[in-house]
Amino acid sequence: MADLVSLLQSIRSDSSFNKHITYWHTADARSPVFGDWPAEVHDELREVLSKRGIERPYSHQAEAIAAIANGRHTCVVTPTASGKTLCYNVPVVSQILKNPESRALYLFPTKALAQDQMKTAHTLVTDLGRDIKIFTYDGDTPADARQKIRKAGHIVVTNPDMLHTGILPNHAKWIRLFENLKYVVVDELHQYRGVFGSHFANLIRRLRRLCQFYEVRPQFICCSATIANPKQLAEEIFECPFALVDKNGAPAGEKHVIFYNPPVINRELGIRKSCVTEAKRWALKFLEEDIQTISFARSRLRVEILTRELKAAAARRKLDPNVIKGYRGGYLPLERRAIEDGVRNGSIRSVISTNALELGIDIGQLQAVVMSGYPGTIASTWQQGGRAGRRREASVMVVVSSSAALDQFIIEHPRYFFSTTPESGLVNPDNLSILSSHVKCGAFELAFKDGEKFGPDVQAFLQFLEENEVVHRAGGRWNWTSASYPAENISLRSAAPENFVIKNTSDHDRIIGEVDFFSAPQLIHEQAVYMHQSATFMIDKLDWEGRIAHAREVEVDYYTDAITDSDLKVLTVENEAPFMPKGGVGSPRSSRNLGEVHVSTVTPKYKKIKFETHENVGYGDIHLPSLDLQTEAYWLQLTPELAAALKPVCDLGGAMKGLGKLMAHVVPVFALCDPKDIRALGMVRNPFSRLPAVFLYDAYPGGIGIARYVYDHDENVLLAALDRVQQCICKNGCPSCVGPSMESGDLCKSATETILQHILLRLPEPELPDGVLLPD
Repeated sequence: MADLVSLLQSIRSDSSFNKHITYWHTADARSPVFGDWPAEVHDELREVLSKRGIERPYSHQAEAIAAIANGRHTCVVTPTASGKTLCYNVPVVSQILKNPESRALYLFPTKALAQDQMKTAHTLVTDLGRDIKIFTYDGDTPADARQKIRKAGHIVVTNPDMLHTGILPNHAKWIRLFENLKYVVVDELHQYRGVFGSHFANLIRRLRRLCQFYEVRPQFICCSATIANPKQLAEEIFECPFALVDKNGAPAGEKHVIFYNPPVINRELGIRKSCVTEAKRWALKFLEEDIQTISFARSRLRVEILTRELKAAAARRKLDPNVIKGYRGGYLPLERRAIEDGVRNGSIRSVISTNALELGIDIGQLQAVVMSGYPGTIASTWQQGGRAGRRREASVMVVVSSSAALDQFIIEHPRYFFSTTPESGLVNPDNLSILSSHVKCGAFELAFKDGEKFGPDVQAFLQFLEENEVVHRAGGRWNWTSASYPAENISLRSAAPENFVIKNTSDHDRIIGEVDFFSAPQLIHEQAVYMHQSATFMIDKLDWEGRIAHAREVEVDYYTDAITDSDLKVLTVENEAPFMPKGGVGSPRSSRNLGEVHVSTVTPKYKKIKFETHENVGYGDIHLPSLDLQTEAYWLQLTPELAAALKPVCDLGGAMKGLGKLMAHVVPVFALCDPKDIRALGMVRNPFSRLPAVFLYDAYPGGIGIARYVYDHDENVLLAALDRVQQCICKNGCPSCVGPSMESGDLCKSATETILQHILLRLPEPELPDGVLLPD
């Protein structure tokens, strides 16, 4: 195995790398802290674990197993590769050894992770030599095996989607499981946030409702990466109290964390060298020294660009490009499994992935992680960084910053990153569109009773369904009467009902990928360049109604990036108050608001951007329907006095747009969300009050709690925005702060800073010009 430590020493003395490293953190190796097996652990299982070299559990494993043995719902929060799997496998298997009728349900957020963890549990049971049956139940399970699994499976390993569409609606076929259900295990709890988490919370309501019908009360066991509020998130999803286990006793090797800011190529415009180009440089450095590496990119497109460019660079260095592979959602299952196996057995030396490989799928023992752009959250950064160094040897994670404002904030505040708790996970189970979908599913599964609770009171939903002849009330029960099967039309992972598939017309219409509904206008519009395993395809036709994109393989030297435009209307105002910062003196100069809005978004054009140089080489038109969204929004509105005073001396229009971009970029510093989950719109005359305002709205119907979070923490967001605009190296605006000056105007940056200073009461109150009349 290559010597990583020696390579890192050479990088420290290499000025072409070192002068752009803003922070180099070295975490010392950590010795294990052991506990003792609780008495409830079965003797046979202890013996098998001992033969595997596990004489004693780590302290967090012992604490978790003891809490579970005491009947408590338990949430285990420790880093990647700390042995969380043992925390639930030991109590589950021990219970089945004591009572063979006991059953357990394992839920993983993806089929790939479910398959991987099933193998781990199956290996443990095989070593025991006992007749404990473990089965994976998902969309790939053969029809002839399903009946056996329903009747004989002690441990059923599945994913939320299959629980939603295959198990709960057919619970009568799963009587053996439900009548004996002792444990429900949920891994990767931090993944259940936003839309997915809000759907999942309602899925758990449906599961608990059926358990009550079958007169069982299973224990819930959750595992999560480190987030700020794991106990709160678990209790919001499961609606019951949890014991928290978060003191890690597992060992770890020495870990190097490198923050790297690409070199500036135009200081006036604040433009830095592409993070894709610099991530490729790091990955190539590790590849040359045979350091097995995983590179993470924030989008499918960036994965394909990085894969393509790294293969080309490797070929120029006389290295085998076949040891480099891309990995992302949209690849077909067999292709993904082959790549996972290649990374695991070492034949693939460099894999480039979206966050699809962030989860705990076993892909072997990597030594280096390169991130092309900050992953968006502290939690995801540590989760991705944990994919390297899983065997106690030294490892390295390199965070290569992009020019985005969030990236630049983190790269300039490394001590904030290392000293701050990770972000909070947010869910909104009572989102009306999500809740109503699951009320329909619940009614199909089991008739609702008068007065029954399903989160909030569901009687209004049931009355609406009865008016639409979907349910019928008789004898105090609401019975499902429709011929439809509601679950199959409800996606847990998207606010839209259907995905688009991409067919390769160059290869007999073979399906090469899929794209979700809301991303389709940006990614697969006609004349878009779609990328798959570094090959480029031109979208010749997009069948909007049929949800099919027709693509052909082409050789082009550019990729495409879509431009969107939005219009917003305020529907209702739930909360409004003057914004007054802590310690502020004087009168408030802005107000803060929370309410419901309607947003219409159109994608009119796309840009053509060259590979390697990433320069803009042209535009094209897009002709697709607008997408309408009704959601929650936070908005910050200037007072009439401040607006009137600044209008003659300040570019208010540019400033409000710049402020919106700044705030949206820094929100993920505080909330556990993807930057694309929150959208911003700055308006010099907003349609509600005709005053300058910035709207931040959830990018999903009904809202998922992000706008509400901003309403409660807006001062932190505004302070971070002010810091970013003041620290940025550009002169008049750039992608790292308020946006390029060519889009927002040369005065946008200074105007945005001025408005932030006034909102935060850092400047004296401006004087109104003579003769100005304020609106009523």
